[in-house]
Amino acid sequence: MVKTVHIGDVKIGGREPLALIAGPCVIESRRAVVRLAGRLCAMAQDQTIPLVFKASYDKANRSALDSFRGPGLRSGLDAFREIKERYGIPVLTDVHSPAEAEAMAEVVDALQIPAFLCRQTDLIVTAASTGKPVNIKKGQFLAPWDMRHVVAKAEAVGNRHLLLTERGVSFGYNQLVVDMRSLLVMRELRYPVVFDATHSVQRPGGGPRGTSGDSRWAPALARAAVAAGCDAVFVETHAQPARAKSDKDNTLRLAILPALMRSLRMIDDVVDGRLEL
Repeated sequence: MVKTVHIGDVKIGGREPLALIAGPCVIESRRAVVRLAGRLCAMAQDQTIPLVFKASYDKANRSALDSFRGPGLRSGLDAFREIKERYGIPVLTDVHSPAEAEAMAEVVDALQIPAFLCRQTDLIVTAASTGKPVNIKKGQFLAPWDMRHVVAKAEAVGNRHLLLTERGVSFGYNQLVVDMRSLLVMRELRYPVVFDATHSVQRPGGGPRGTSGDSRWAPALARAAVAAGCDAVFVETHAQPARAKSDKDNTLRLAILPALMRSLRMIDDVVDGRLEL
């Protein structure tokens, strides 16, 4: 049986309904990220969707040196505090070093290990040692069965509040492909699995100055992943994706999320036996 992981009041895994992890790729400004968090919170309450808000305070892996990275650690902490205090929703963010993991654990409800860093032992051990739930993204270069080694590092320091995220695997140059079997393989490790719908349609380094993508495929892949039995869906969203400062080509427009989540929840209800066709 897959464990149930609690991120704040949100339960992910076990027999719990499908959860949503959503937010912008990066904090573009404190005002903008707080406003977007409020809109997501209102949507989640209206649709009765378990929501974990996500955003990055620093995009440490941008393709170009002059690409927008975010406001940094301290400003990110302030923004996350305001979101939690104003809306009462749990917050998740990715961390890139042991020092960042320790600092962020003082404020956010869950830490995330970026896909590129999923083999970084010190980062995983420190993040897990905070006692916070840890969402570990499977690297684009890693087989799903090799995630057992990553899980073992977190378990070695006593953390069993883990999520494992599929975000596609490298397929030639500048392309990703999703093998839905990956979700089933990782689920055999007894932890909830998450499908990252928007990063799975990236084209890493495939644009004129960096990463591009094709967001139109994300909803279809999300539906397939929920049918395969994932426990949560991860999406990056923005009110106006074309103006997003990071991942604009694979980010979903906020306005489409209510309809998408209704369809995903219906699929999840069928898969888990809560709804008969």
